[in-house]
Amino acid sequence: MEKTWRWFGPDDRIPLKYLRQIGVEGIVTALHHIPNGEVWSRHEIQKRRHLIESEGLRWSVVESLPVTEDIKLGRGESDMHLRNYCTSLENLAMEGIRTVCYNFMPVIDWIRTDLYRPNPDGTRSLYFDYARFAYFDRYILQREGAGKDYPENILAETENIRKTITPQEEKDLINNIIIKTQGFVSGNFSENDKQPVDLFRKLLTRYRGVDKDQLRNNFQRFMSAIAPVLVKNDIRMCIHPDDPPFPVLGLPRIVTGLEDVDWLLASVDIPQNGLTFCAGSLSSGLHNDVPALATRYASRTHFIHLRSTEVFDNKNFAESDHLSGRGQLAEVIRIFLQEEERRKQEDSAGYPIPMRPDHGPLMLSDIDNNIYNPGYSFYGRMKALAELSGMMEAIKHMNK
Repeated sequence: MEKTWRWFGPDDRIPLKYLRQIGVEGIVTALHHIPNGEVWSRHEIQKRRHLIESEGLRWSVVESLPVTEDIKLGRGESDMHLRNYCTSLENLAMEGIRTVCYNFMPVIDWIRTDLYRPNPDGTRSLYFDYARFAYFDRYILQREGAGKDYPENILAETENIRKTITPQEEKDLINNIIIKTQGFVSGNFSENDKQPVDLFRKLLTRYRGVDKDQLRNNFQRFMSAIAPVLVKNDIRMCIHPDDPPFPVLGLPRIVTGLEDVDWLLASVDIPQNGLTFCAGSLSSGLHNDVPALATRYASRTHFIHLRSTEVFDNKNFAESDHLSGRGQLAEVIRIFLQEEERRKQEDSAGYPIPMRPDHGPLMLSDIDNNIYNPGYSFYGRMKALAELSGMMEAIKHMNK
């Protein structure tokens, strides 16, 4: 597997020159400065590619080329955004970049309620507390009908939280869910938003009445529209699973597990319509057997995110270290190394498969000098890359 690293462009606090020193081979990045829905010009793509190559690395994967809310809804300026999306894909292909990660999650990308939860060893990890998220939904967003979406025990916990939560804790919850985890990836929110809760409510309102079947139809329309460009240029699109892999905020989710992925890949059945296999996102749902899913979808996987989770009662979960948890990363690596060998023997496209260490604990001096996007610290991901590299080499040796 190609060892890649998510890098957030020239403003990233981790310089490219550091990454070659720790074994990184390819870069995963995006043109975050271009608003969602606009064309990525060949000039802008070329500038970023040259910057990466000047440090002896390659631009391996786009993460992400955002799918706008209009496309997901199939209304508004969706036709124009689809045309622009196709143009951006063509421009990427002309610059030799042919693996594109994206998601189809309405309004909100990945969700965590606590970004720096202390661990016994002194590190800090990302955490999802279902009851605190339900409190955010019921009493901060005040979403109509929210109480019907949660079981009685969770509703009881939200009442306890309501009695004890401080104004600062409530502010932190808003920042963690809307701003800090979304601002650098989704394009819907930024740290400059004065009224993020109001903006969030407006986006949710746009999806009123949109169910899973309609979102699936809109996905199929999107993939059918870009399919000719994908086939012509051999671009590998790889959708990211929903994180967490269950419905939230009354919004539909269409990439939560086996039944969803089966439908999605069959809906436009071309090899270029593939999967970003995120072991962390999938493992945070108890309904998902991660190694079984890796085996089932290996041939349609174009990109791999390697991280793991520990899942607790009531849908709570923590991001674990990369050597433990429900992700079973050693077995996942074995499965994808086997798939790589198959592709190599058949001389097929998509070899080697790019993978990246996804997230990492906040640790060492990064705790006091926290200048990173949540989950994307330097030392934590460097530790993860070393662990994953060791597993890869050990498995290769055992298979000889």
